[in-house]
This record gives sequence, C-alpha cells and structure tokens, in this order.
Amino acid sequence: MSSYINIYKKQSFLSGSISITGSKSISNRLLILKAIYKDDIHIENISNCEDTEVLKKSLTSTSSILDIHHAGTAMRFLTSYLSIQNGKEIVLTGSYRMKERPIYVLVKALRELGGKIFYLEKEGYPPIKIFGKKILGGKIDIDAKISSQYISSLMLIASQFKMGLKIYLKGNITSIPYIKMTFDLLTLAGIKADWKGKIIQIYPVKDKVKKYFFIESDWSSASYYYSMSVIAKKSDITLCSYNNNSLQGDREIASIYDRCFGITTVFNKNVITLKKKLNFIFPKFIELDLNKTPDIAQTIVVTCAALGIKCSLKGLETLKIKETDRLQALKKELLKLGVITKITDSYLEIIDFYKSIKTNIRIKTYQDHRMAMSFSPWGLCSSLQIEDPNVVEKSYPNFWKDLKFLGFSIENK
Repeated sequence: MSSYINIYKKQSFLSGSISITGSKSISNRLLILKAIYKDDIHIENISNCEDTEVLKKSLTSTSSILDIHHAGTAMRFLTSYLSIQNGKEIVLTGSYRMKERPIYVLVKALRELGGKIFYLEKEGYPPIKIFGKKILGGKIDIDAKISSQYISSLMLIASQFKMGLKIYLKGNITSIPYIKMTFDLLTLAGIKADWKGKIIQIYPVKDKVKKYFFIESDWSSASYYYSMSVIAKKSDITLCSYNNNSLQGDREIASIYDRCFGITTVFNKNVITLKKKLNFIFPKFIELDLNKTPDIAQTIVVTCAALGIKCSLKGLETLKIKETDRLQALKKELLKLGVITKITDSYLEIIDFYKSIKTNIRIKTYQDHRMAMSFSPWGLCSSLQIEDPNVVEKSYPNFWKDLKFLGFSIENK
C-alpha cells in the first residue's frame, strides 16, 4: 500500500457483517504454551496479524539472532521463554522504537530467579542476549504498574520451574484483565494456579496438559466498529465469533459504548450486532478510568472528538511505552482536527474544539497500528488522509479491506 490513503464515507448508513480473526492477546499466550507443551495444546482461529506471525516464526526459528521488529508482546514473552531453553544462546532485538521500550522490570525478575540475560546496548532496554538454562523458580516481587505483559510473561513459563513461582504484585496493578486472561488460559490448559489479592502462584506441572482452544475474535479490533456505529447516522453492523463470557478485558468496550454513546450489543450465539438506541441523548462530558483497558483509549478519544464531546480519561500510564508515546501522538493529531487536549503521563482530557475544521487533514500514525485504526471512523465526518496505512498489519491486516466492504472509499496516494 502507498505512503498514505484518503478515506471517506457519507454518514447516512453503515451496514455489513465482518469476520475478525482470533484475539491477538489470546493467540500469543497460547503460542507460548504450545511451544512449551507441544502437541498437548491445540489451537484454532489463531490471529493472522503481524505480531502473532512474528512470534510464531520466532518460536520455530533456528537462528541465534531473533529480530521481532515492532512486536512488543513477542519481546516480553520470548524473553521469558528463551530463558528456560536450556543450553541455547539467543540475541533478541527489534526495531529502533523497540530499543526505546523498557524491559528492565522483566529482566530483573528473571535474573533474580536465576536467569542469565545481558544487555547489549542501553541498560534496561533491548537488544538482549539470553543464555537459556534450567530455572528453579521460587518467589519474586514485581512492579505491577508498568506493564502487565511482564507478569504474564513470567506466568506462562512458571509451570516449568521445579519450585513453581509465587509472584507478589507491588503497587497499583495496570491492565489487570490481561493478567487475568493469562491466569484463565493456564487453568483452562490444566495448569494449577492460585490468585489471592496481590499474590499469584503457579505450580509446577506434574501431569500432561491437554487442551483444545478455539480463539474468539479480537475485542480491541471490534472497538473501531463501535466508534463507526456511533458516528454514522444509521448503522447495522454484525461481528462474528465473540463470546458473552469473553476472557478479553477489552470486551468492556460494549459496556462503555452502551452507557456513553448509546450503542447496544446484542448477542446471538457467537455473533454480535451493534444497535443504536433510539433518541439517545449524548452526554456533554465523559469521565472514564481506563487503567484496565488502555488499548481502547484512542478509539474512545476519537469518538468523543468526532461528536464534540469533552472527556477526561485516566489510567493511561502504559500508553507512553507502546509503539509510540500514544498520549503525545493523540494530542498532536487531534489538534489538526481542531480538538484541543491536555495530557499528563497518565491522563488525557479534551478541553475545547475549534469552530471550523479543515478537510483532507493528514494523520500521522507514528508506526502505531491503533493510531491508524482509531482515526479511521473520522472518515464519516470528512475526508481524511492516514499516513503509513500498512501499520494495521500489526494487529488487523484486513482492516482496510473490511472498511471497503462497509462502503468506505479508500484511495491509495
């Protein structure tokens, strides 16, 4: 695809049925378990996104250097997985941005448990060299406010420790649904685990695990259709392969859009239909704590911006260490659309709007897939240009194709 696209669709009506592949978060966790337990774990409907493909290839690679590019989950999960591959020596590296994303907390924890890992450039950041060995396990304290992926990474390998692992979570816990997702997948696979308060204990596996998993579709990817349903004057969108009792924390998008934006989610077996509430009155101001679901923050902010609703979103600490500093990126790109925001390290507020908004504004994506997808519903308001559209391959490769199916005009430039 070209360096940018022009996206536009008249607001009048949005209709269609979309099938999104399996959750990236669940897919990546199950890939690690399958790598450990081989044929004992069976997976269907795995995500087709770039991040999952990178992890899948890395797990079967025979190279001594693994370059995971922009895939943050792969970096965190592989750091732990490679630490227990006895006798192997692997260099784990990534893109320029990946080398700016800290991994100190995870490496420190693995070292304290007996892992052998060295930084090759900047202390606390990739690239790293990992010398795989047997790790006995035991107890570990870990700062839980920086990234839930550090904790999930340790949990996924802990059943291989002779002593198992007891994790003491320190401080406020961020993105707790992702830790719960990991916990639930371990127990579904037959791995014994306990979680009481701020203590998680994973026991060593004594018996073979054996489990078949059909991965439900990705709720983070569904969020963009909620945004479109709100902005369009009329909409009738159905999304396939979703569970009412989902393991994914981002299923909270359904509740948020129901009470804040008037979109009801109707479940019929594994299909959801997004319905507009009749005569719904939009609030003038929305206040949300997204500590548990930071990946849907960009979607919500752009929805508010398109409707002219002021909002205050907190619990966004992790957005600064994602593919880009998402808070800074949102502030800069929303300003182009006449939306004035105020940000801190963990907070974003829409405080005002310009009266006149230009068309054909070009949105910079900063190598961040969610910047591209969260801004795309603005194409229902006016023609919009989005740079580097290929970034969506990181989590949702068929995104532009699916938008064309819904009637969006998408022109390569």
